[in-house]
Amino acid sequence: MSWFDVALFTEVFVTLFVIMDPPGTVPVFLALTSRMTAQDRKRAARTAIFVAFGVIVVFALFGQLLLEHMGISLAALQASGGLLLLLVALELLMGKMDAGETDSGGSTKNVALVPLATPLLAGPGTIVATMVFVQQGVSAGESPVGHYASIGVGIVAVCICTWAAMRFAGLVHRVLKDSGVTLVTRIAGVLLAAIATQMIANGVIEFVRTV
Repeated sequence: MSWFDVALFTEVFVTLFVIMDPPGTVPVFLALTSRMTAQDRKRAARTAIFVAFGVIVVFALFGQLLLEHMGISLAALQASGGLLLLLVALELLMGKMDAGETDSGGSTKNVALVPLATPLLAGPGTIVATMVFVQQGVSAGESPVGHYASIGVGIVAVCICTWAAMRFAGLVHRVLKDSGVTLVTRIAGVLLAAIATQMIANGVIEFVRTV
């Protein structure tokens, strides 16, 4: 029995990379951290990645049990994540997140946790996909060591790519200047609203289908 499945690793990496979309997080990250110092921005990126990784791992290991215990469906989780992202998108569009981002690190932590870490990075799509990969291995009776190692390395690889995208977003900020970042903020708000609406729609459709 192999301790590492290259095919599974590739599948996990590609799937989560598409869902988490590291390049696509750059405009949203810039929008949420536009008033932060370079040091605060680095700290926010690092915190967001660690928290997102922790959330993904916890749901991968205990997600199914937790949702069943609380009587929550995956569709409800997806729709609620979409609603939260929609609220963030509206704040970006109305410019409410442009101020107060440098208040002694408090806002830095808040932005890193919500909405960066969750539901943007470790959102319903990422959580559900990871849970499905874990369940597939359990159902197929594969080697637990090789299966979990392949999934774990895939998650870590995507998190590193996402961190790198946010870590060097400051270079983009220096090129765009404040006026460019303001424009990117509004565009990010529109894109985030579209993503949130799609998440809500998918959650509602899935909920109706399972009723």
